[in-house]
Amino acid sequence: MKPAFSLAAILLIAGTAIHAAPHEGSAFIRDYDANHDGQVTRAEFDAGRVARFRATDTNGDGWVSEDEYVAEYSGRLEQQLAASDRSEEKKVEERQRQIRQTHVRFGVLDKDKDGKMTQAEYDASGARAFAEQDDDKDGIITQADAAATAAKQRAAREKADR
Repeated sequence: MKPAFSLAAILLIAGTAIHAAPHEGSAFIRDYDANHDGQVTRAEFDAGRVARFRATDTNGDGWVSEDEYVAEYSGRLEQQLAASDRSEEKKVEERQRQIRQTHVRFGVLDKDKDGKMTQAEYDASGARAFAEQDDDKDGIITQADAAATAAKQRAAREKADR
């Protein structure tokens, strides 16, 4: 039987359900800032990731299947699309694109290709995301970090487009 979640974990998961794929800075802060002080410590981030992994592991077997991973992401994506002012046609296109990408992402995260994403595999992805957002490498992601990271990402995209 799956253990019960604490109220804090449930609230954290509910708070993160609004936006899918928090890879850009402001979404990252919004999704992982548990104490709402405008920044994310590594401890806040790690706690949020553990809670999200447990919520994704719906059958409580200690690992996440591709179906569980896609279902969890789909739920967040549907909430994001429901709040969007895009046309229904654009929402359908975005949904299809995002779900295809979610399957690809699972394959990348499942490093040993056994069809089971372990907490360690999931954590490795999180560590990369945190490191990318922590521009000044002080272990705390602030709005300044988010802005610097976004500027670097824009510059890289512009360079690639040339």
